[in-house]
Amino acid sequence: MNYKNLIRIALRALSGNKFRGFLTMLGIIIGVASVIAMLAIGQGSKRSIREQIAEMGSNMIMIHPGAERRGGVRMDPSEMQSLKIKDYLDLATQTSYLDKCSPMVQSSGQVIYGAQNAQTSIYGVTPEYLDIRKYSIGDGDMFTQADIKSSAKVCVVGQTVVDNLFPNGENPIGKVIRFKTIPFRIVGVLTSKGYNSMGQDQDDLILAPYTACRNVCWPSRTCRVSSPRPSPRKIPTLPSTRSPKSCAPTTR
Repeated sequence: MNYKNLIRIALRALSGNKFRGFLTMLGIIIGVASVIAMLAIGQGSKRSIREQIAEMGSNMIMIHPGAERRGGVRMDPSEMQSLKIKDYLDLATQTSYLDKCSPMVQSSGQVIYGAQNAQTSIYGVTPEYLDIRKYSIGDGDMFTQADIKSSAKVCVVGQTVVDNLFPNGENPIGKVIRFKTIPFRIVGVLTSKGYNSMGQDQDDLILAPYTACRNVCWPSRTCRVSSPRPSPRKIPTLPSTRSPKSCAPTTR
């Protein structure tokens, strides 16, 4: 079989049927491009979903108190006092496969600065909460363990809170805002994360030392445990073992 003759015959056929050859080539090009585009879209969607799950804490365990019955009435878990600071310290210091652990107290309400106000949520946590929930500081600093020990009224705010309270672009660092009746001084602003896959605004929040939030937050017990590691990290003993309004140890 002479391949040169075959190629010559094919070229002669194409030159005699240029429009038909063009349509054939166009169909092949469109078909191949469609397959490549579909594969690219599928891979991009898969990567996007993985990133969204990772942002929510794919290796995070949340521990909530169980409900119980009192006088024949089933109590709401948020009203239970079953999680204590001691539970958080035990998880943080006596477990081998928890990377990070943070108690969490939460409340929703009105935050005010000057003539501006907005509805948001405040979370009483420790600095480890940033790593657990994949947050980062965009401006300023995170509060420290010293602030937790002293119950300092300091906070870190999300970008949505900044936009609502400082619409003129004023620098929020150092400003004092009020959540309900409690004043908090802003020491940092979180890097914006936008909305998650469930449509929740991840920037509409305030983070503060959980010791400073006990009088602000209703008791909603939560424990979060972040990723497994071979050895525990020593968490300094806190001054009080009084039950927080909510406790959230965190592991990855």
